[in-house]
Amino acid sequence: MSATHQQFEIYLQSIIIDENLFIHIPEILSYFKPLKIKKNAYFVLENKICLYFCFIESGVLQHSISVLEEEKTTYLALKNTCTAALKSFLQQKASRKSIKALSNCNLLIINSIDFKHLITTNKAFNRFYYNLIENQIFLIDDYRIDLLTLSPEERYLKLLANDPELLQTIPLHYLASFLGISKRHVSRIRKNIK
Repeated sequence: MSATHQQFEIYLQSIIIDENLFIHIPEILSYFKPLKIKKNAYFVLENKICLYFCFIESGVLQHSISVLEEEKTTYLALKNTCTAALKSFLQQKASRKSIKALSNCNLLIINSIDFKHLITTNKAFNRFYYNLIENQIFLIDDYRIDLLTLSPEERYLKLLANDPELLQTIPLHYLASFLGISKRHVSRIRKNIK
């Protein structure tokens, strides 16, 4: 097993939780294949089908949409997380968003046929997927509430507390877009905090 698969195995265990299901993890690992993506290359293009679900061994993937020809960041997927344009991936329909590498990325990927096979035949993967989706729903819910209830400064401070790596590795304009505030405002907030 490669070091990449070991990292992924630890991640799977952290999401699956139930140790009785860990015996099914080797089968999961056998379906995920390595893929390298260079900085600024696309994992998924808007209006194209998302071919893979991935685990990010290293790097950052930016989910974005185009609004009036301006790129808006909707999500930032970091090292040791999984991501895809899920609706496009599962339904094999054109994606409404793009996913781009903000740095060189090492990924482990699986196609939709193998993914659906694992969901129906592998108890550990089924549990993994259920827990992953549940956690993502919680995160999305919190994010939406934060946008409505927290000031830009409070959103920045929450991100600083929860994901300090993001603030060190992501260019300012992507962070500003993700937080729903202007680049100038993020610069001002950073200056006031230091």
